[in-house]
Amino acid sequence: MASGKRGMRKGLTAYGDREFSLFLRKAFIKAMGYSDDALERPIIGITNTYSGFNACHRNVPELIEAVKRGVMLAGGMAVDFPTISLHESFAYPTSMYLRNLMSVDTEEMIRGLPLDAVVLIGGCDKTVPALLMGAASANVPAILMVTGPMITGDYHGERLGACTDCRRLWAKFRAKELGEREINEIEGRLAPSAGTCMVMGTASTMALVTEAMGMMLPGGACIPAVMAERIRNAEASGARAVAIAAERLTPARIMTPAAFENALRMLLAVGGSTNAIVHLTAMAGRLGMRMDLDAFDRMGHRTPVLVDLKPTGQHYMEDLYKAGGATTILRELKPLLNLGAPTVTGKTLGENIDAAPPSFPQQVVRPFGKPVFREGGIAVLRGNLAPGGAIIKQSAMDPKLAHHEGRAVVFESLDDLANRVDDPKLDVRADDVLVLKSAGPKGAPGMPEAGYIPIPRKLARKGVKDMVRISDARMSGTAFGAIVLHVTPESALGGPLALVKNGDRIRLDVPSRRLELRVSAAELKARRKKWKAPPLRAEDSRGYRKLFLGSVTQADRGCDFDFLTAPSRTVIPRKP
Repeated sequence: MASGKRGMRKGLTAYGDREFSLFLRKAFIKAMGYSDDALERPIIGITNTYSGFNACHRNVPELIEAVKRGVMLAGGMAVDFPTISLHESFAYPTSMYLRNLMSVDTEEMIRGLPLDAVVLIGGCDKTVPALLMGAASANVPAILMVTGPMITGDYHGERLGACTDCRRLWAKFRAKELGEREINEIEGRLAPSAGTCMVMGTASTMALVTEAMGMMLPGGACIPAVMAERIRNAEASGARAVAIAAERLTPARIMTPAAFENALRMLLAVGGSTNAIVHLTAMAGRLGMRMDLDAFDRMGHRTPVLVDLKPTGQHYMEDLYKAGGATTILRELKPLLNLGAPTVTGKTLGENIDAAPPSFPQQVVRPFGKPVFREGGIAVLRGNLAPGGAIIKQSAMDPKLAHHEGRAVVFESLDDLANRVDDPKLDVRADDVLVLKSAGPKGAPGMPEAGYIPIPRKLARKGVKDMVRISDARMSGTAFGAIVLHVTPESALGGPLALVKNGDRIRLDVPSRRLELRVSAAELKARRKKWKAPPLRAEDSRGYRKLFLGSVTQADRGCDFDFLTAPSRTVIPRKP
């Protein structure tokens, strides 16, 4: 038997006898019914992220079959293998808490199996970054595809989409504008098919930035989950996986600084999820790149929001698909893009754009000179309340609150918020600033999507729709409002957020990128001397929780585990 490092000969179990290792491996794989002919072909792995809890991934089994068909037609041998499946609504305490675990699982499965290439199937929010983080670390040829967005639902003639309309209509229910019978009926109409949220949530955002980055076949980001074209895309991804195995086209060759800059342009132009900046930071960190948030913010001054899609606009992902998908956006961004960046097709991004079908009149993607919002969707804030930075989705907030100063109404924890936010005795006014502590990476733990602090019920019933809200938590990409997120350092580490008291004055100035706690330095110093770190919880001392708390980085470093990041060699973006 000839030795080698491809196919079944790759990564042999160490018994001190390579030929025996290969013999034993083939003996057991033949128990699966494979022939010698099949086992001599390029071995293409397929991540199986299906779960009975994960509606976003309901179509994964049929996509796996289509990928296998594509691999076979291209002369390869496809083998699927399980990885963790994450769904935002079915991941306690939050899917971000488990993202790094999924990335480790993916990395070690790719590294440990005899794969010449791998097709990564993701969908719901944290699965795409987890898969790409793992693939970047393993650095085996990889191509990513997504399950695709849901189609829209309807209620009494009104078009509905999860989960922007989930939040909007639940707010109406809290304000008694909808009754219990109505909200129960709406519950069954918001998610009418398999697939991810059909608004510009994190799943849609990560699909689009992945296509812009070059790790997905052109056109793959927006195809609805239920369409036949989604299955054909899976077949094409399988066929291309065989080619990248032969070309040894690894993630490190595609996920370059230029590619990340293209992804950041896409994030800004689509009014994308604030989660994406954390995920892209973590992905870049695996490849030795460090995100410069201030440079990213400067990039936003030149990159307007072009996509008229909820929660920033009015349309849905199936509308963007019909409008030409990511290519329509990339054509408008062309002067700002690194067109020579390599992609998983083997061609450059510019070549992919030129090869796509021509554009046509449509209403979803605006011309560069007539944007939905004149700057990028995300702004980076600095100030004495967030010395390490904070972010706000400026394209999805009430512009009247862009300059605001108000009195702090403080919630010390998620439990405190749940217990008091709807208390009729809560001392709160519409012009106050709601502050949530202990919701960051270590404090919660896992930095949950709790930044969308609900409007106190007594204010909601008076018609209040938006307030300034500040936390060290995250927010779903489907949400909207004047919400400051990712305050760094987090309060559980004694960051300035931990020192805020009821009645303090807080000033938000989005155009000037400032977030200030209007308390003297002397007073803050006195408060810091009295501050005590939160006590350990019973579950903090063992297992994955202990590993997480001891290793997770802050939001400005991607909330990744410190031992998984590579030493920083490059700062991105390089040219805002």
